[in-house]
Amino acid sequence: MITPLDIENKKFSKQMMNGYSVEEVDDFLDDLTEDYTKNYKEVTELRKKVEELMRNIEHYKTIEETLQSTLLMAQSTAEDVKKVAQQQAEQIVNDAKGVAQRKISDLDNEIMAKQKELEDVKKQFDLYKAKMESLLISQLELLKDINKEET
Repeated sequence: MITPLDIENKKFSKQMMNGYSVEEVDDFLDDLTEDYTKNYKEVTELRKKVEELMRNIEHYKTIEETLQSTLLMAQSTAEDVKKVAQQQAEQIVNDAKGVAQRKISDLDNEIMAKQKELEDVKKQFDLYKAKMESLLISQLELLKDINKEET
């Protein structure tokens, strides 16, 4: 690539006849050097900007990859937490069912014991009633016997 310095240092051989005006050629080369220098600097700056932008793109690609991997990890963690919570919920429900079943069993046993106790009390009452009835009958017989003797 031709540099602005190459243009500035370029010298043309002078011809005696029908040659170009040295002053016009020098003026043109000066203008060309000035424009080329501006363009050269602009291209250099643009290349630096392109390199910087490429570095930024790489940086942002790295950030994007990190974010994607973080998102995947977060999703995986959320699913794991959800599974653990579901398992814990199932365990709590199973424990509650077990406790409820034991309480039902205890209450059934208590009901059966109270029913047996009630039957025993009924039997004792029936026995007491029979004894009282027998006592009353014997007392009545005794009174009848006493009444017969008095008459």
